[in-house]
Amino acid sequence: MISKRVMKIIPSVTLAQSEKIANLKKQGIEVIGFNVGEPDFNTPVNIIKKAEEAYQLGYTKYTPAAGMLELREEVCKKFKNDYGLDYSVRNVIVSAGAKQSLINALMAIVNPGQEVIVPVPCWNSYIEMIKLTGATPVLVNMDERNGFDLDVEKISAHVTEKTVAILINSPNNPTGAVYKKEYMEKLGNLAVEKNFYIISDEIYEKLVYDGNINCCMAALSKEIKDKTITINGVSKSYAMTGWRIGFAVGPVDVIKGMSDYQGHTTTSPNAPAQYASIEALANTEEFVESMRKEFAIRRKYIVERLNAMEGITCSIPKGAFYVMPNINSFYGKKYKNYVIKNSMDMSDYLLEECRIAVVAGEAFVAPDNLRLSYSNSLENIKEGMDRMETALRKLK
Repeated sequence: MISKRVMKIIPSVTLAQSEKIANLKKQGIEVIGFNVGEPDFNTPVNIIKKAEEAYQLGYTKYTPAAGMLELREEVCKKFKNDYGLDYSVRNVIVSAGAKQSLINALMAIVNPGQEVIVPVPCWNSYIEMIKLTGATPVLVNMDERNGFDLDVEKISAHVTEKTVAILINSPNNPTGAVYKKEYMEKLGNLAVEKNFYIISDEIYEKLVYDGNINCCMAALSKEIKDKTITINGVSKSYAMTGWRIGFAVGPVDVIKGMSDYQGHTTTSPNAPAQYASIEALANTEEFVESMRKEFAIRRKYIVERLNAMEGITCSIPKGAFYVMPNINSFYGKKYKNYVIKNSMDMSDYLLEECRIAVVAGEAFVAPDNLRLSYSNSLENIKEGMDRMETALRKLK
């Protein structure tokens, strides 16, 4: 028998789609992918060399459950340099990716029967992680007309005596929203007033555009800092998704709980990857900036192309590397045997008709939208937009 908690998990839409794409590619069919949530850049050479050095120096053993001391010290330096925040290594845990940091945090602070608020659209794993703790995810819709920015009044209306935390993500996957500082402050003060935690996923912090900056929730005030668990890592900003190194900073008692939990699950993250991540945090800002500038060029192009397509509207994202075009004007339209009733139908139609892979908005609690990642070459983006425009014109 399979456990009830696992039976309640909704399988990842993106993973199911990846299987479809793999089958097409196996048949020799070319698919342009807008579905992948990772940079198409390779990890910088200086980081790779540090990993090679780690093997030679014997960094091939277990590290402390909370992560290598030197890496935790570098994380402290990062938060001091970037946001003026003072943390000690007791405030830091390193995990096998930011995803593990997230589930560690939830398992450390959430009890069955409690509630965790999540602004939506959101990354689908948030919802399933919360369900695994035995808590209830409380989904609060953000307004597309406002660029999916935080609506703290709406969030406040969903706070109850069962609320133990809110899980936010800025810059945001899937919307690309970068939350305004004034809204972050209102949310932080609400958490202090109502005594709940803020889990702030800032994994895309370096990827912001048009002069916007990431607002680090913990940097807003000492009181807010004491209620905040910040999630981050090297995956997105340093093109290190496969290295699986994430980290969290927060109150000492919470980090200890996360470390105790991690000690009984994965023990510690990959040692050579930890060693290389010190180099990523310390000496790779030039690479990060060049990648960010390239993403900005792609973002401008894809948004302009999408908004030029009849029936499509798409707000310009302020961060990350995703766009969320609204496609509900196509619902009810047909071509051949295809009938577009929802974004899942549209995703399947685009994959079959023009061989581009996008992600249905249903995966992110955004039924009127698609998510497209522009972490692809500009050449592929141009070809993909041509294919998409041709396919959409066929729907009547």
